[in-house]
Amino acid sequence: MAFNFGGAPGGAGLTAPAFGATTTTSAPTGFGFGSTTTGAFGGFGTTTTSATAGSTFSFSNPSNTGGGLFGNTQNKSFGFSSGLGTGTGTGTGFGGLGGGGLGFGSFNLQPTQPQQGGLFGQQAQAPAQSNQLINTASALSAPTLLNDERDAILAKWNQLQAFWGTGKGYFNNSIPPVDFTQENPFCRFKAVGYSCIPSSKDEDGLVALALNKKEADVRSQQQHLVESLHKVLGGNPTLTVNVEGVKALPDDQTEVIIYVVERSPNGTSKRVPATTLFNYVEQTNVKGQLQQLGVTMSVTRTSLSPAQLKQLLQNPPAGVDPIIWEQAKVDNPEPERLIPVPMVGFKELLRRLKIQEQMTKQHQTRLDIISNDISELQKNQATTVAKIAQYKRKLMDLSHRVLQVLIRQEIQRKSGYAIQVDEEHLRVQLDMIQSELNAPTQFKGRLNELMSQIRMQNHYGAVRAEEKYIVDTDLLREIKQHLKQQQEGLSHLISVIKDDMEDIKIIEQGLHDSVHVRAGKLS
Repeated sequence: MAFNFGGAPGGAGLTAPAFGATTTTSAPTGFGFGSTTTGAFGGFGTTTTSATAGSTFSFSNPSNTGGGLFGNTQNKSFGFSSGLGTGTGTGTGFGGLGGGGLGFGSFNLQPTQPQQGGLFGQQAQAPAQSNQLINTASALSAPTLLNDERDAILAKWNQLQAFWGTGKGYFNNSIPPVDFTQENPFCRFKAVGYSCIPSSKDEDGLVALALNKKEADVRSQQQHLVESLHKVLGGNPTLTVNVEGVKALPDDQTEVIIYVVERSPNGTSKRVPATTLFNYVEQTNVKGQLQQLGVTMSVTRTSLSPAQLKQLLQNPPAGVDPIIWEQAKVDNPEPERLIPVPMVGFKELLRRLKIQEQMTKQHQTRLDIISNDISELQKNQATTVAKIAQYKRKLMDLSHRVLQVLIRQEIQRKSGYAIQVDEEHLRVQLDMIQSELNAPTQFKGRLNELMSQIRMQNHYGAVRAEEKYIVDTDLLREIKQHLKQQQEGLSHLISVIKDDMEDIKIIEQGLHDSVHVRAGKLS
């Protein structure tokens, strides 16, 4: 009797057990189970373990040796047996859907290995599915392997394996066991997320390459990478490799999006379609050369056709309940931009979490750059405002200088003439303004009165410091604003009066000189 315990993702631990089929030669009485298949967590991967002969206990610890954005995993388990049994296991998986978007990754319709029956590897034949469902139900509810009370224990064991998504379910000696993978409908470790729908066309020729190098290293060696890719493409002088973008990925990996431009003899150029470029780089010899450059995965960045999108939405992925899939389509926040994508296993969830954290860091970096640009623009705007105020003051000074020049010119032009009527009216107006300013009840008098009251209040407050008075804030602000306006008006009027007084003195001096000249002529 053999029990297989799969290792937990990322480390050893008790996971879903599996029974194996037995091949007994001269083993003692009892029953044994041979080849088993246990599902590995992360992506859509499966791990295959086998045990032969005798009564053994096999413990496997799958380890993830691949991964990243494109989600390829490779799990290996090593069996430790007691008695006559040995256990070995290998497994590969296709981790979700390649690409990136909204921190959850995108998807690629061209997996590196062909999947039978649609995008998510569903079986196309309805009878096979029906038989599989009947066998699964038999293994979980009514196995008839031993025909005694141990069948009930075996049923519970199969249920545990189905919930965990790993192992084999034995239920009949004449029928092969049922494989419990994470895609089975009873597996509990699955959910549905959303990914961006690619917007690039096949004519854009965009192909994403995942490199196991840091972003800084890739950017520093970008020219060398372009030259190496050109050599991998055959070194054709009519082809030019261009880099569309470089983006950091989790686990010190980097995504490089490239496209190839082909120049024709007549001088025109066009991009090589993405499917053509992808099919070329997926060739065995070319793929080996790319691996030497650090390329671990390549996917196309092409949009989905309406038919592909409809097929993807109408057919639930393997192991996902149709009701959950329909609810996921209803809950889609942006059906035009997002598409539901299954998340199976803890490794897939961890991968998406890392991608989301990476995208959050990139967004925060972009926000920091924008914040710095805004701060710089604010500084430039403050400097510009200060310069505008400076130029306004300079313009006012120049206007005053021009006015003074015009005054002097007018004085020279009217030198020797008697005072005219408009000049006399101007002098009368200036005298009226001066008397109005000096009147006790007008601006200057009120200002002096306010100043006296303020001095008295300050003195009174200094004498009786124990008494405190609170002035209303709005009233104090209005008083200050009023005083400021009055002071500015007085300053302006005083300056005008001074200038006019100087002009009047000049006029009087000119009149006095002209009177002496006339008197001399008469004498």
